[in-house]
This record gives sequence, C-alpha cells and structure tokens, in this order.
Amino acid sequence: MIYLDHQASTPTHPQVLAAMLPYYAEFYANPHAGDHAAGWSAADAIVAARSDVANAINADADEIIFTSGATEANNLAVLGLSRSNPRRTKIVVTAIEHKAVLAPARARVREGMELVVAPVDHRGRVDLDKLSELVDDQTLLVSAMLVNNEMGAVQPIREISRICRFVGAYLHTDAAQALSWMPIDVLDLGVDFASLSGHKASAPKGVGALYASREVKHHLEPQIHGGEQEGGLRAGTLPTPLCVGLGKACQLLPDVGAVAAWRSVTETLREGLERLFPQTEIVGDWEGRHPGNLCVRIPGVDAERLVALLQPEVALARGSACTSGTPEPSHVLRAMGLTSHEASEVVRLSTSVSTSREEIEDALRHLADVADRMKLAA
Repeated sequence: MIYLDHQASTPTHPQVLAAMLPYYAEFYANPHAGDHAAGWSAADAIVAARSDVANAINADADEIIFTSGATEANNLAVLGLSRSNPRRTKIVVTAIEHKAVLAPARARVREGMELVVAPVDHRGRVDLDKLSELVDDQTLLVSAMLVNNEMGAVQPIREISRICRFVGAYLHTDAAQALSWMPIDVLDLGVDFASLSGHKASAPKGVGALYASREVKHHLEPQIHGGEQEGGLRAGTLPTPLCVGLGKACQLLPDVGAVAAWRSVTETLREGLERLFPQTEIVGDWEGRHPGNLCVRIPGVDAERLVALLQPEVALARGSACTSGTPEPSHVLRAMGLTSHEASEVVRLSTSVSTSREEIEDALRHLADVADRMKLAA
C-alpha cells in the first residue's frame, strides 16, 4: 500500500521505536516509584523526554504536561481553565477548530459560559478584523489552531496573540499538525497553551503534551483525578516508553532543507493529480500550507467512491480522517464556504518527509487506473 494519509497518523520513526524498546523490556519500573533505583531510572527517562519536548518548542521543562495526546491536552486547556476567572464568561474559537477543541468548548456552554465562533475566509484563515470585534474584556480564552488538519492552512497566531493581549484573554493553540515540520517557538507566537500530539510527528499513538506557560499554569484545574502526577494536573502513571518516544521524535524533527524537499514531493503529487483530473481545485491557499497537505476538490467526482476504488492500493482520506464515517459534511469545509455537495467532492492526500517520488509515481498510476474506470462508468 502507498500510504498518503500522514495527517491522520504517521508511522513511528525507527529511531523512536529503538529508543522506546528498552523501557518495555529492561527499564520497566514505575517512574513514580521513588524508593528504588529502578524507579529512578524510569523517572530520569521522563525528565530527559520532558526536556526534549520543551526544547522543540522553546519552552522550559516544567511547562510541559504529558498527556495521552492532543485531544486530552485540548480538553485540559479548555476545561481546566474555564473557572479561573468568574468575571470572564466567554470562550472564542475559530470555525475550523478540531472537534477536540469544539466539544469541550461546547461543554462549557452547559455550565453557563458563552461560546463564540470566529469565522474564516475562503482560504481557511481566520478573519482578524472579525476576531478583534469578538474578543473583549469578557473573554477568558481564545483557541486557534496553528495548522489545520484538513486543508493545511497556517493561522496568524502572532496577530491573534496581540488581539488577546490587548484585552487580557488567554490564548491556546492546537499545534498537533505543526510539530512535524514547522519551527515552533511558543514565546515568539505569544501563546499561553499549546497542544502537541505524538502520532502526528513520527512518535507513537497514545502520548502528547500540553505546554502551559509558567505564568498561567497555576490557573489550570485537573480533569483527571487520582494522583499528584504532572504537578497535580494529570493523575495517572506516566507511560515511560511513550514519553521517551515523543522526546526522541522531538530530536528528529526535519530541518528547513528537508521540509523544502518534502514540499516538492507534494507538489509533484499535485501536478500529477491535475493531469489526471484537470478540473481539480485546491482547497485553501497553496502557498505556506502544511508541506504534506494536498486537499483538493475534484468537481464531478464523488470522494467516497474515489477513495473506495483506490483500496487497498492507496491510503487517503475524505476531508478529515477524524470525521470519516459520519454522514454530515466537514464543518471545516462548510466554514470555508463549500456547499454540502462540494464538500462531498473533497479528498485529502498527505505525504510525509520520508515519502519518496517512487511512491508518488506508483500512487499516480493507481489514480490513473481509477480515473479511467470512473470515466468508463460515467
């Protein structure tokens, strides 16, 4: 199979797997067991991994809270902060946020908070003028994802931060799709919270982290109770191998040259797809997006049928992999102005930094075969 669904999940890097294995077979002690040397060894591995994650985003180690993934990190930021200032009763999110942000934000509405959704333009970028009107001195938190998971658009987080700072609102960003390719400097971005995911960046599934700046971390309330792990903010025994894996992945992030080569491979895929389907339309801006993202609408082609006909040779997705199987169209595509019918013609192909041109050529051959079969059936 040619795997072109890396924005849904990435394969674990071989060096990451190698780093993890000793903590399954040899150093398997509970990292919170402080009475013996075996526990100390596991705890030391957690300390090193926390430092690796912090270094990757220009944070300090004590600002990193390990979680089970970006979903839990998003929930901790949105739900854990909501009671910190009773005078601020509004949460503002963009219309293209992941459901892992939208769902906890909606949960706050049931507790009396106001939820406001900021619109995006046809490119998938937040309307800064409208956002500045929506964010006021009643706003507790603004959540704007750094890179969208469906069409790869990068949001103007620095500008959003200035809007938040002006009124004293906190800023959270879901950076799950950014870690694998984009230099992240939480201080430069001006965010208070940032969510990270392991399996979007060549680390294993089941691990992620929340960056919580030292200035605001004490305002958080835990959402999982039971122990005092992670500074009392996330109860439960830390999975040492997974934390080590995330730390190692953060050591292996691609440099600028590797990202440029990655983007070139995706461009080759785009050119080939447009030869096969001349009516292809790029969803969102092409420039500046996630280097592996190719989200397209192919007018006249049902995305569900196209994806099905490519099985099992090519893995790709209809819009967001997280909403596959649900009958309603993607909320991201609808927010960008696409109709339900237009959204049903959208597919997302996503490459990785290790995707080869040979894989692209093979994928295009399979796509060519499917294109011919669809023409014959028309």
